[in-house]
Amino acid sequence: MNKIRVYELGKLLGKTNQEVLDILRNLNIEVKSHMSSIDMETAQMVEDSLGGGERRVGGGDAPSGSVDREKDETEKRMETIFAGERETVGDIAKKLNRTPSEVVKILIDEGFMIPANSVPTDDVLAVIGSAFNREIRRGAPEPQGEAAPDPAPSGKEAKAGGASVKKDGKREVEHLPLAVAKKPLTASKDAKPRSPIVTVMGHVDHGKTTLLDFVRKTRVTEGEAGGITQHIGAYKVDYNGNEIVFLDTPGHEAFTAMRARGASVTDIAILVVAADDGVKPQTLEAMNHAKAAGVPIIVAINKVDKPDAKPERVRQQMSDYGLVPEEWGGDTIMVDLSAKTGDGIDQLLEMVLLVAEMSELKASDTVPAEGIVVEANLDKGKGPVATVIVQQGTLKRGGIIATQTSWGKIRAMLDDSGKAIDAAGPSTPVELLGLENVPIPGETFHIIASEREARDLVSASSYRGDQGRPRASLTLEELYDQLQSDETPQLNIVLKCDVQGSLEAFRSTIMKMSTDDVRINIIHEGVGRISGSDVTLASVSNAIIIGFNVRPDANAKKLSETEGVQIRLYRVIYDMQEDIKASLEGMLAPDTRENVVGQAEIRVIFKLPKVGKIAGCFMQEGVIKRSTKVRVVRDGIVIWDGSLSGLRHFKEDVREISAGNECGLSFSSFQDFREKDIVEAYEILSEKKTLDI
Repeated sequence: MNKIRVYELGKLLGKTNQEVLDILRNLNIEVKSHMSSIDMETAQMVEDSLGGGERRVGGGDAPSGSVDREKDETEKRMETIFAGERETVGDIAKKLNRTPSEVVKILIDEGFMIPANSVPTDDVLAVIGSAFNREIRRGAPEPQGEAAPDPAPSGKEAKAGGASVKKDGKREVEHLPLAVAKKPLTASKDAKPRSPIVTVMGHVDHGKTTLLDFVRKTRVTEGEAGGITQHIGAYKVDYNGNEIVFLDTPGHEAFTAMRARGASVTDIAILVVAADDGVKPQTLEAMNHAKAAGVPIIVAINKVDKPDAKPERVRQQMSDYGLVPEEWGGDTIMVDLSAKTGDGIDQLLEMVLLVAEMSELKASDTVPAEGIVVEANLDKGKGPVATVIVQQGTLKRGGIIATQTSWGKIRAMLDDSGKAIDAAGPSTPVELLGLENVPIPGETFHIIASEREARDLVSASSYRGDQGRPRASLTLEELYDQLQSDETPQLNIVLKCDVQGSLEAFRSTIMKMSTDDVRINIIHEGVGRISGSDVTLASVSNAIIIGFNVRPDANAKKLSETEGVQIRLYRVIYDMQEDIKASLEGMLAPDTRENVVGQAEIRVIFKLPKVGKIAGCFMQEGVIKRSTKVRVVRDGIVIWDGSLSGLRHFKEDVREISAGNECGLSFSSFQDFREKDIVEAYEILSEKKTLDI
């Protein structure tokens, strides 16, 4: 049975996602979100509830204008229509004197979930032609002598606006996955939807800046050395009436550096991978940094216009590293595009907005303003300059602002186009002038009532708190403390080796040590020296760094000391194995067992003034010590468990009593014992667990 996503149905019916969800709930049809799939019968129920009768979504009723179409079939039987290579479904609908929505509904009825702005494949053209009794051909009529059309997309499969149609007759429909939703920044009652903040990451020359350049319709790459991004920028983009804020970072190091200072500014990460170059080490590092941050990832497969582009190979590579394409049954959105020509950019932006909508990003513009410092520098003419993104509240010119290391009165605010503004709401990037000194990127800012208070807060160590000091990562020895909680201990590792062969051997050895009691998670692995990026990632991920035949560079050494990250270096794999094994065994909760050490029978009960009952016992076996735990057993049932308050042999207090002797026992807060009750003395033994590796 054909199915359709809720958001796709909303597009066809001209309704918002929430409106369609409300209709479904009114019909007592439970759906989780607008990413949920419903069958055509349910879709028809939604359309019927709106009073729509032009065309049954799931088939059945005759389409609107069927009489006119029959007249066309009589008057213009098998008329030939020519479709240009770049013409969309909507363009073809106009040539047929039909509305785009009518053609789209017919395609859905045939199993093609294709919007009107998509370029149809040959199969789609055949369906449209059959529905309207026309022959639709590619290209232009020969007598007109028009220029040859652009080359058709190569390969057996052509992508069209979210639908994948194969020429073997089998049709596959792309659906969008439900990305991991991030919690709204504020729980204020007056919170409103805010624009998503997107970070673009990837290998150094895979087209990150070129992508942003095309989106913003400005040249950023030109004028920068070697075409490599030299700074962090924040740009606001308008797409179909929706705003998206892009962060263009020089690399994943800056992305994670902000996280290291407690900043959580990014809502979505776009991972750019060149189709002609494939996955590179920096690609994997960027991916792992985004994963560690828990940010939804959209993969932009760039440069598909190049002759040697192999987007399917990129999909396979990303799948090998855990990002399985949605069309392969995974949950990662992957978009083919060319940042140079602009092909696929619209689909990428649409996916960003869809993930953002699913995340339900909200913020209040009435609470005191706060946000994140994205970039900061000292300008000779302007003084300290900071680029910030407002996360909630409204930042106003003239306000007093304070970060962990800087403060000042906002003298001027410039938006991303360089225009002076007086106020900036949530998800707005602005450049601030007026700070006393340069803040550190990743710091949070707040609005303060007075300059004096701001100055005092910045200078006070209580204000800097943990954010002003490095947060030491756990060492192997300290991970045992995790056993105090109910959670299973987890050892996070950043693994660096000299060659790929060593890396594979180490990975296999380490992962074999993972058990149900102690989990091991390799958050990043790579070949080469230990860099500052590795240390930063380990810091924010609470991980240790293990290196085999590699050394940390000077920056990594200094950073590891500052951040409190443990680096363990090995030259023999067995040394590493024994070291980690011993540490993991130390993390394991020991096995405990009970050992009965003595048993006595109560034969007589004495009552002493100011003392109460005393149990006169005969030791049957073993030993009872004054400090031993005891329990009273009656007819095989334990009626009390606790400790002794007194142990006597005749009139003398003793530390222990052995088998064959008589003794007097008194129990802490318990006197309801009887003759013939059994007193058992026991101890709890702990045995260290071992790993069978």
